[in-house]
Amino acid sequence: MTHGNQPGKPMAEVSIKIPQIGEGLQEARLVATLKQPGDKVKRDEPIYQMETDKAVMDVESPYEGTLVKWVASVDEILAIGADVAIIETSDKVQEEASDPDRPAESARVAATTTSATAGGSRRRDMPPRTRAYAKEKGLSDQDLAKIPETGKKIMPEDVDAFLAGAGGEGYSEQQMSAAQRLLSSRLVRGSQLAVPGTETIVSDWSHIEKLRAEIKESGDEFSPSSFTMFAFAVAQVMGKHPYFRSTIVGDSTIRTYDHANLGIAVALEGDQLVIAKIEDADTLGWRDFADRMRERIDHARAGNDQADASIPLTITNMQSFGLRDAVAVVVPPSVATLFLGEAYNGLDQTVSKLKLQRCANIGLTFDHRLINGVGAAQLLTDVRSNVENIRDLLGG
Repeated sequence: MTHGNQPGKPMAEVSIKIPQIGEGLQEARLVATLKQPGDKVKRDEPIYQMETDKAVMDVESPYEGTLVKWVASVDEILAIGADVAIIETSDKVQEEASDPDRPAESARVAATTTSATAGGSRRRDMPPRTRAYAKEKGLSDQDLAKIPETGKKIMPEDVDAFLAGAGGEGYSEQQMSAAQRLLSSRLVRGSQLAVPGTETIVSDWSHIEKLRAEIKESGDEFSPSSFTMFAFAVAQVMGKHPYFRSTIVGDSTIRTYDHANLGIAVALEGDQLVIAKIEDADTLGWRDFADRMRERIDHARAGNDQADASIPLTITNMQSFGLRDAVAVVVPPSVATLFLGEAYNGLDQTVSKLKLQRCANIGLTFDHRLINGVGAAQLLTDVRSNVENIRDLLGG
């Protein structure tokens, strides 16, 4: 077929694949997409970022054309050679070998400044499958260097023998769950990119507690929790603060969403953590918000992690654990995490005489690359105002 802007040149749809970067690499995580479907792409232009156990790197397009679609999602862990995107191009396309161990011609890779390559050389007597097996067992390249040479290839059973003889008694080992591996990858990525700042404010929690008690006493079937009220107060504020409806794409692009997608951290058995996502939270009325939040949290408790690149802010609720203060972690592409602490008896700071009131501390950790201290303080002040005027916010 022909394309209107390139008359006479035949067009073809070709796959962009996860490239093989080095010996023993088995998989990579798709960190970010730098182009949208329909965008024009130049040859050697970065189109996505991927993360291996050694580095985060830009991957460049080997073709000039138009991005048709992404066939993988951000945060997805992909095998080497897996399809990532489809590009329509008039460039001459050379068929690639199907062998995943062959360096891929479908993408060029440029390591970014977030590279974490380890020093030293790798052993030449260890096949890729043995290296992959050792990685599953939690061994680093430094650990592998301690395995004695035998004059033969090091096999998985040699790794087992090394572990059994290296103080193996007195402890057990198990593979990290897929969900925890993904969270770990996000946290490592976050520590490389984000410049965190933290601010805390004290709110008068008595207004939420009184309203919650009245609702329970009324016997109304619609009886959302105090935390649901707090989350609604936060969602309404996000709609008024564009940077808290934004994420950072790549290193220099700010993507601002029309409406606020709010994340809720949900703890699962075994200290697992997933995220519930409330889409367009700032557009929902009180009852619709409460129903949507309950449905999304129930979905998360069933083991369905809803975290994606469109959630700028996530709330973590530690009231039931008796924690009053904590420094939360912000994980890009999100730009902020809001911490809610336990309710406690504190002093009313608005009067000169000593007066007790119910208080709750609200802490905000934010990515300083996008949000400055004043912007964070304004959000916290607005959240506190909503909390202390919750009855009016919920329509009486």
